[in-house]
Amino acid sequence: MENGLESTGDSRLDQAVTQWLQYDKNPKTAAAVRTMVKDRAVSELQKCFGARMEFGTAGLRAVMGPGVSCMNDLTIIQTTQGFCVYLEQCFRDLKQRGVVIGFDARAHPPSGGSSKRFACLAASVLISRGVPVHLFSDITPTPYVPFTVSHLGLCAGVMVTASHNPKQDNGYKVYWANGAQIIPPHDTGIAAAIEQNLEPWPKSWDTDGALQSSLLTDPYQDIHREYCQTIQQHCFHRELNKSSKVKVVHTSVHGVGHIFVQAAFKAFDLHPPYAVEEQKDPDPEFPTVKYPNPEEGEGVLTLSFALADKEGATVILANDPDADRLAIAEKQESGQWRVFSGNELGALLGWWIFQCWKQQKEDGKAFIKDVYMLSSTVSSKILRAIAVKEGFHFEETLTGFKWMGNRAKELMEQGKTVLFAFEEAIGYMCSPAVLDKDGVSAAAIAGEFVSYLASKNRTLSHQLRSIYEEYGYHISKNSYFICHDQDTIKRLFERLRNYDWEHSYPKECGGFAITAVRDLTTGFDSDQPDNKAVLPTSKSSQMITFTFANGGVATMRTSGTEPKIKYYTELCAAPGNSDVNQLKTELDNLVDAIVEHFYQPEKNNLTPRPE
Repeated sequence: MENGLESTGDSRLDQAVTQWLQYDKNPKTAAAVRTMVKDRAVSELQKCFGARMEFGTAGLRAVMGPGVSCMNDLTIIQTTQGFCVYLEQCFRDLKQRGVVIGFDARAHPPSGGSSKRFACLAASVLISRGVPVHLFSDITPTPYVPFTVSHLGLCAGVMVTASHNPKQDNGYKVYWANGAQIIPPHDTGIAAAIEQNLEPWPKSWDTDGALQSSLLTDPYQDIHREYCQTIQQHCFHRELNKSSKVKVVHTSVHGVGHIFVQAAFKAFDLHPPYAVEEQKDPDPEFPTVKYPNPEEGEGVLTLSFALADKEGATVILANDPDADRLAIAEKQESGQWRVFSGNELGALLGWWIFQCWKQQKEDGKAFIKDVYMLSSTVSSKILRAIAVKEGFHFEETLTGFKWMGNRAKELMEQGKTVLFAFEEAIGYMCSPAVLDKDGVSAAAIAGEFVSYLASKNRTLSHQLRSIYEEYGYHISKNSYFICHDQDTIKRLFERLRNYDWEHSYPKECGGFAITAVRDLTTGFDSDQPDNKAVLPTSKSSQMITFTFANGGVATMRTSGTEPKIKYYTELCAAPGNSDVNQLKTELDNLVDAIVEHFYQPEKNNLTPRPE
């Protein structure tokens, strides 16, 4: 092996390591690789060099550390070089319009990697090719990047963040010129360009030169001001907000959200929320939580509950570390806290945004045919029920905000109004100014909603009950099994596609009759006249949806980022059927049947979700 290093005995690995040491100028990652070679730590080297991180529609996400399978200075340079070449192919005016880059507060001292460092390297790659870069000088929420792309008419945006992942991870998220996350074929186009541009260009490492370049601007102050101005179009009860006595607690879970949510509340003339002191400043160690993910519910909110009890606050708002998601909890009359599910918040925010729109339009009926709401296919169907009764349009997309953002943009280009979009993983798009989930505008809109309800002596829990009574109860139950064996997963889904005989899906499950099947892996949909699914299909992931005669819907799918087989189930009852306990029992029985007959956890050796 070159560089005076001993061979590992695996020629492909030796080649990868040699190339790495030729290209890598980060002393920490280069030294770590040399030490692994010296110690003959072949399994460690395999982990770092076995396979390059896959660039997909979500961009990149991996642990920070040395090697092609990790996030580090060199892989960021290689990724950005490929991305830059792809942009040059797609946009003739790239050098006029440019790109925006934002970053969160993540850092990994052992490898010298941090979101800010990665953002500066990405900027230096683009500037070395004459591309103007709007690089935020400080941490921002993820939604600021798509907002900037749309607001300034740029060709693309990059956000360096791993959202709510564990602290050792980082990510590289890409937005297209339409302000939405990339969808195919851009992912494969960028991935191919990365492979063809692995050797760092002469000036790619020159961050000092880039930061002095006339092609670099800092959009921070302007964009922060413009964003706060823009979201005010969703403030409808300013006088009420000023006088409201509701007390709200906010936590940013050691992420970027604190100053931005405070500013958004100010833009709505809401009293500033109480900040959870121990979590309000960014800290890449996330010291007070096991996982920095508000979706985990109570574990992440312990400090918020304590502060709320101390201050007499009744509502808690929580952002994830890059502030694109929002969780909400409310104190109940019993003194217990209720953490709303993502689907419940989708019902609440969707209903509220529609009411505000209706109130604003004297002649709402004339415009309602051009109004749309969207949700992902694994999210609650509550918006569909509201749309049917109120007369607006509801559309389902594939999972992930990239699909909703792109679809919202298409509809807006046709002159339609997209009021709201959501996914059950606590992601909400409450303003078309950001074609992605946005936990900052959602927090301010939720703040106004709560102050409005309080003026009527109502709570979010009361309001949710009213929505379900008017439009029909929608009760959901989502979970997953862990499975590391790809063959088992494939076998499990293939059995469902060849259930009684070849190419036949189940007709019932534990006594529950199945009325429709949609398989987005193969493109089959029994509800369509030609049996062809309308939504895009993907052979690389497994996803089947069953509709039941009792109003139940169940989707089984694999996760793109984790070794999980997830299920999302919902019982959609007709308005008037309000025996909640009976509905919950029925859903529990349906889920038990799906687990027993479709998942077969004992036979397939599946590990249930850890409680």
